[in-house]
Amino acid sequence: MAEPSRIPLDRLPTPCLLLDEARLHANVAGMRAHLEGLGVTLRPHLKTAKSLDVARIAMASPSGPATVSTLLEAEYFAAGGVRDMIYAVGIAPAKLPRVAAIRAGGADLAVILDSLEQADAVAEHARASGDAVPVLIEVDADGHRSGVAPGDRDTLAAIGRRLAAGGAALRGVLLHAGDSYALSDPAALTAAAEAERVAAVTAADALRAAGLPCPVVSVGSTPTARFARDLTGITEVRAGVFMLGDLFQAGVGSVAVEDIALSVLATVIGHQRTKGWIVVDAGWMALSRDRGTARQAVDQGYGLVCDMAGRPYPDLIVRDANQEHGILALRSGSGAALPDLAVGAQVRILPNHACATGAQHDRYHILDEEGRVAAVWPRINGW
Repeated sequence: MAEPSRIPLDRLPTPCLLLDEARLHANVAGMRAHLEGLGVTLRPHLKTAKSLDVARIAMASPSGPATVSTLLEAEYFAAGGVRDMIYAVGIAPAKLPRVAAIRAGGADLAVILDSLEQADAVAEHARASGDAVPVLIEVDADGHRSGVAPGDRDTLAAIGRRLAAGGAALRGVLLHAGDSYALSDPAALTAAAEAERVAAVTAADALRAAGLPCPVVSVGSTPTARFARDLTGITEVRAGVFMLGDLFQAGVGSVAVEDIALSVLATVIGHQRTKGWIVVDAGWMALSRDRGTARQAVDQGYGLVCDMAGRPYPDLIVRDANQEHGILALRSGSGAALPDLAVGAQVRILPNHACATGAQHDRYHILDEEGRVAAVWPRINGW
């Protein structure tokens, strides 16, 4: 971790990625307190952060627990001392040797799966290697993407038995309520969290009834984590984007705009005054092409534009973006005044999707409470 003398933002090359450390700490503390009040452990998902420095703030200890979404993340965090991890993407058989290498280095890396074919591959690997790879069965919380139906007792039991026959270790069940991302009503989000809990407990009970172990019952998404009111039967919650926040989650209601810790610093490079445009040097290569808020009640374009203190300008968004050019303009129908931003002025842009915007950058410039750069934290990308 580099520690520059506290430098002002106007000395940074743009575009670049900023992270407000105080907001990051507050977001983590708030989620941890909420989940501890419900009697469960937070297993932070590091797919958004992709940074050991952020991980050490988010995790309960330097060794974990943690969730990852790529094996590169698992390798990177393992090298940094993280020992308790779940690779929360369905395992491809060809990746098992890489999983084995990470585990051989001392990390307790678990994998997930939802089919007999995957179970057979893991069992064969365990049989041949002698490595009792820990496995969680992915269960479908809401029809969003993948997983065994929670009421499909036969398939759950069959997967568990095949794993056991090969010497793999059945560790439990894992769910992700992806449909919660399409919601915004608090009552509906609370109901989604309860549906996720019920699905998880149903699947866990099915395994136990079949005489199979299920010590871990893992659920998680930022919306359901935030709106859960009862987590009886759950052992841990995985969530990640809440740490940094983004406009999509603000549209869901999982975070407030003022909680968003991530922004992109950009410089004004021109104007099209007759069109009401301000042009900056941050296009979709710096912001990402994610337009998820277009499906929400408030369309934030490619990002919400803020002043250097992180305060949003009224109705000023990145209306359009090319590869290296961002077009700032007022929302259609707005009565706000376009701010007077001269060439060379800087702005901060809040992202639609923290994961996608972060993936465009290899480092965070860490802001202190005075808005100066206190450190540079590396982050990784890739698989």
